[in-house]
Amino acid sequence: MTIRLGVVMDSIATINYKKDSTLAMLCEAKARGYEIYYFEQKDLALYKGVPQATAKLLNVQYDASAWFSFYGETTISLAELDVILMRKDPPFNEEYIYTTYLLEQAERLGVLVVNRPQALRDANEKLFAMYFPQCIPDSVVTQSQEKLREFWLTHHDIVCKPLNTMGGTSVFRLRTGDVNANVIFDTLTRNGTSHIMAQKFIPEIEHGDKRIILIDGEPIPYALARVPQGNDWRGNLAVGAKGVVQPLTESDLLICAQVAPVLRERGLYFVGLDVIGNYLTEINVTSPTGIRELDSALKINISAQLFDVIEKKIRKR
Repeated sequence: MTIRLGVVMDSIATINYKKDSTLAMLCEAKARGYEIYYFEQKDLALYKGVPQATAKLLNVQYDASAWFSFYGETTISLAELDVILMRKDPPFNEEYIYTTYLLEQAERLGVLVVNRPQALRDANEKLFAMYFPQCIPDSVVTQSQEKLREFWLTHHDIVCKPLNTMGGTSVFRLRTGDVNANVIFDTLTRNGTSHIMAQKFIPEIEHGDKRIILIDGEPIPYALARVPQGNDWRGNLAVGAKGVVQPLTESDLLICAQVAPVLRERGLYFVGLDVIGNYLTEINVTSPTGIRELDSALKINISAQLFDVIEKKIRKR
């Protein structure tokens, strides 16, 4: 039986060819003989209770000058698919939420959606980590500038970040005496009307912000440590951090063991944990990355491991 795979993503024409994890997944799907149906959020619809999409039949390849092509277009009921990969990048806005509702209708009709739509809505990538207070640094989520100021005065060195962005966007570090504190609090909380997260700064960031990939709760035994470069303290590849592959430590494995059962229970099949030092800082569930760097360094195929799991789940349906 040929597996029919749908993928929801940002424009494939604009991806970073060298680093894009979704491309790695799609190339593995092609290698397995899947039919691949590509659609963006704008292509999804719900008509008479039937979720559907205006989909393009997609071909992919590892070619820096032409990594994709389309060879047809069709309107398809999502129920005709076996599995849908939800790989739309943040921001996690209203349109993203509406998309999860449409995908939930497909799930109701028997389609495997990776990751599960309800879990995508429930597991905010910053807030979800706070389900594991024993694993995280001292943190606060609030709209209150007074509470943020108290947290800053207590810890002296903190990181403030929005709850709905990625790649180090709008993340600020505040140290003792920083004259920009009020401006940062005003800007991030939109003058006290939006919740943000503040965390105690973790000095071990100089050794990298580790991305640990879990597939159905099982960690890949190596992490991609994103080591800050130059004058930028942020451990994000998007802002120039250097990727260094490292074996998981005992502390990393302990964190994974505590998080994994909850991931499995919620249908979060492909997840990226962010770990600095011995602390869990974020749980990335929307479109985790890091596949290409780990595959290249270790000569492995993480996408193949993911699709082995997906195929087992399809057979059980």
